[in-house]
Amino acid sequence: MTMTDTKKVPIFGYELIRDHVLSTILGKHENDILYWSGKELARKFQMFSMEETISFFEEAGWGKLTLENSSKNEAFFILNGEPGLLQIEQRCFRLEAGFLAQQQQKLGGYMTECFDEKSIKKQVVQFHVKWDLKEKV
Repeated sequence: MTMTDTKKVPIFGYELIRDHVLSTILGKHENDILYWSGKELARKFQMFSMEETISFFEEAGWGKLTLENSSKNEAFFILNGEPGLLQIEQRCFRLEAGFLAQQQQKLGGYMTECFDEKSIKKQVVQFHVKWDLKEKV
């Protein structure tokens, strides 16, 4: 079964679980748990390129991910979506950050971390993916 063959989950149901149930269950540990969960998801859904990772974001309903800038040891991505659907104000984006970090670590072979920053005014999230060229994995 391909991703296009699956049933679509109503956005409201997804938001209920993602933005309300998970945050209640995880409490003050939400950021850490979601980051490590994102890394675990990336291990289960390994990509062969960052372009494939960008497509995965859209298929997963996480939004439109765009590479903004990159250098030898870091990359900046922008995540946006349809107005009102990305829920920038309420949502924690550590799951996506962990996913990006693990994908880049697997692809590049260096210890990698990702930091997210919300821009409420622009309704986007910026991800700063940084890897240590001195620490191979």
